[in-house]
Amino acid sequence: MLTSKQRAFLRSLATGEDTILMVGKGGMNEQIIKQASDAIKKRELIKGKVLESAGITPREAAEEIAAEIKAEVVQVIGTKFVLYKRNEKEPKIELPKAKKK
Repeated sequence: MLTSKQRAFLRSLATGEDTILMVGKGGMNEQIIKQASDAIKKRELIKGKVLESAGITPREAAEEIAAEIKAEVVQVIGTKFVLYKRNEKEPKIELPKAKKK
């Protein structure tokens, strides 16, 4: 589970990322899930976009993909969404530490 500080950090990183995942009129399918899974292994942070013809909301698409690939939804703004999943073998992104309670 991401803290708000970690989420903010990931959002700031995502601004420089290219949108690599497109959910179009085909809606959600295995190809999109596979594409997301492969990309998130390499990058840890991926940005997606849902086209108006997709028939689902960006929030629905982000949550469905995240559930399938066991990632976290960082944010959904307009038609775009950002997903994060730590690569346990080769982490690329160093998240700010969560404060101890």
